[in-house]
Amino acid sequence: MDVAIVTVGDEILAGDTRNTNAEWLARRLDERGASVARMLTIPDDAGLIADTVDDWAARFDAVVVGGGLGGTHDDVTMAAVAEAFDRELTLEDAVREDLIAHLADYRGVDADALDPEEIDLDLAAWGATPAGGRPLSNPEGLSPGAVVENVYVLPGPPAEFEATFDSVAEEFGGDAVSETFETTAPEGSLTDTLATFRGRFDLAVGSYPSTEGRNRLKVTGDDAERVAEGVAWLRERVPVGEERS
Repeated sequence: MDVAIVTVGDEILAGDTRNTNAEWLARRLDERGASVARMLTIPDDAGLIADTVDDWAARFDAVVVGGGLGGTHDDVTMAAVAEAFDRELTLEDAVREDLIAHLADYRGVDADALDPEEIDLDLAAWGATPAGGRPLSNPEGLSPGAVVENVYVLPGPPAEFEATFDSVAEEFGGDAVSETFETTAPEGSLTDTLATFRGRFDLAVGSYPSTEGRNRLKVTGDDAERVAEGVAWLRERVPVGEERS
């Protein structure tokens, strides 16, 4: 399963906020055997978001878009995704009820005692999702996520992003298998060995400089036995350090 990750936010591009959502999601997808094929951060630009979603939805098995949900001036992601699929935004009854329950809980009152007409909040702006899509409950915040065909839209705050993704994590998977180990060999000295490896094995191998003079070698493929064979071949040809999970 090839997955593309799109994170949205001017604050990420300005360096004001770390892109921890993409890092976290990439690890989760890798653990589930899915392959992250693309990772992109774009500004709060509705046209650019819509164009990216339209393009990538046709090219990858799934696209995860995070950030830019809500009712403030720069929360344009949900409307942009709706535009990409030529759909209207609609406030589903179940989402409306969830929003009211969330507000009631925040105010410390019973939901039945909260008059929706007296709520000083634009519920549609905070909770509308593309028509025909599947709203995703946000257990840690106000605005819901949504699934539209193969595009998953998640809220930006990390606690909300992670909790909402966890509700659909079982929909992501694949056959990718990887093993990682450390070597004390300088990265530059591995060039010939890794070139021979790539010619011998139909596997991906990455070399990643680490601390204390060590490098990580990561071998990835879709056959666990072949990956193990490749790792064994490498371990016979490079000085091996401590194992790393």
